[in-house]
Amino acid sequence: QVQLVESGGGLVQAGGSLRLSCAASGRTFSTFVMGWFRQTPGKERDFVAEISRVGYSTYYAASVKGRFTISRDNAKNTVYLQMDSLKPEDTAVYYCAASSRGYGYMRSNWDGVDYWGNGTLVTVSS
Repeated sequence: QVQLVESGGGLVQAGGSLRLSCAASGRTFSTFVMGWFRQTPGKERDFVAEISRVGYSTYYAASVKGRFTISRDNAKNTVYLQMDSLKPEDTAVYYCAASSRGYGYMRSNWDGVDYWGNGTLVTVSS
């Protein structure tokens, strides 16, 4: 069992930056592939980024590639999402996700996620 708590959301202007954090507790953090998803009201929860258990491999949705960076610190049981060059369309609730599936699965299969955080709101003004 894993509990995930996101933090770091807020209001920024377009072009600005934010760093989201997701603190995990409950069991061995490094067991899980970690990722970030985002969702706005009335829309699907979309994949944003994924990172392998050790942290050597990462993958990004095309919409954020080159602007967002996912990282993890297994010693701190924390995963991060550094968001740069933010755009209004990045506005969403961002959810941290943990999956026991192998790296490369979460990006296409959100229903394979084992644990979700409650989300943190990111608002980007134009």
